[in-house]
Amino acid sequence: MTPINESELDWTELDGVEGTFGRKRLGEAAGGERIGCSLYELPTGCQPWSHHYHAANEEAIYVLSGSGTLRVDGDEHALSEGDYAAFPADESGGHCVVNDSDAPLRYLAFSTMAEPDVTIYPEIGEIGVYVGAAPGSGDERTLSGFYDLDDAVDGSEDE
Repeated sequence: MTPINESELDWTELDGVEGTFGRKRLGEAAGGERIGCSLYELPTGCQPWSHHYHAANEEAIYVLSGSGTLRVDGDEHALSEGDYAAFPADESGGHCVVNDSDAPLRYLAFSTMAEPDVTIYPEIGEIGVYVGAAPGSGDERTLSGFYDLDDAVDGSEDE
């Protein structure tokens, strides 16, 4: 594999919980398969996702520039250039990043790329299900959706 330079990639604009933000899928562009890496740029006031954790994928972030707030494991932490945080693939890895500063926040997000995966959003009572491609992947999924966390699934079939 040959190295790629992020300046060669276009930003993908995504709608967040609060505001719109940019992403460049570095891992995918470089041919990565089992480790994902994306560059994110959050403008002032942006929160890309609700507080969440993954059942199958570990994640981590490394702050390149700017500052913001990280909510993890029930606590808030100030984020600034050079900070690194890891999020295990379980409830203890629940996290949320918010740019509450006056300048853009740029960070790298890394993740394992296991599928299927379930992402739990406890504060909004939803789960995300991803089959056929891991969260963060650009590959086509055979199943992907968000569901109410309280929906009952009994596993029986109607006859």
